[in-house]
Amino acid sequence: QVQLVESGGGLVQTGGSLRLSCTASGRTFNSYAMGWFRQAPGKERDIVAGISGAGGRMYYADSVKGRFTISRDNAKNTVYLQMNSLKPENTAVYYCAASSSYYTTSPDEYDYWGQGTQVTVSP
Repeated sequence: QVQLVESGGGLVQTGGSLRLSCTASGRTFNSYAMGWFRQAPGKERDIVAGISGAGGRMYYADSVKGRFTISRDNAKNTVYLQMNSLKPENTAVYYCAASSSYYTTSPDEYDYWGQGTQVTVSP
């Protein structure tokens, strides 16, 4: 089973930036599509960004386009989420996930999940 370890969350003021990292175990990292999901209090978990195994195809939620960037370094078994121009509404727990699919935005097709990292954006 793939193990995912997240880091990089924290407290930041409106307009600030954070970079989340997620490192996976195993030697087949480039076979997995990767995604970042968020869950705010009282809301369902939804996708923030996704990236294909080779990094050639990406997806962003409309609310983060132009501000967030997903990337991956397969040599390091790591996927990143660069978050710029943060807003209070971005406050949530962010989860890294891996899918055996080439590319998907469907949570049902993500097989492995990290434990989450808290992002808090103050006004």
